[in-house]
Amino acid sequence: MARKLAKKGINKHDFTTLLRTGDTVMVISGGNSKSREIKGQTGKILRFNTKRCRVFIEGVNMIKRHKRARSAQEVGGIIEKEGSVHISNVMYFSDELKRPLRLRQKLLDNGKKVRGFTHPETKKFEQIDAA
Repeated sequence: MARKLAKKGINKHDFTTLLRTGDTVMVISGGNSKSREIKGQTGKILRFNTKRCRVFIEGVNMIKRHKRARSAQEVGGIIEKEGSVHISNVMYFSDELKRPLRLRQKLLDNGKKVRGFTHPETKKFEQIDAA
């Protein structure tokens, strides 16, 4: 299957998303045990790993790495950093509504595309990007 896609010039790891670096997201599923439950946590997107379809979120899925001091000046120890979460397990989080929302695009009258969401109560499109 991957070879057929590669012949057509399509990478099976390519993905499209309306999320951007700096957006606040909520993890809607995931976590492999009670001690490492990440479902329901929120944070800002730090960066994307497009080859593996994963996203790094600030303060979510923290992992520990043991680093050896390579020289006398370099300090070693246990370093905590963010682990990745699959892109399908995160959703845009609205701070004013305090809930996760599905993003969509809309074409304005001037021909510009903007990101936004449909408000759950009013059913009107609200844009999150500056016009």
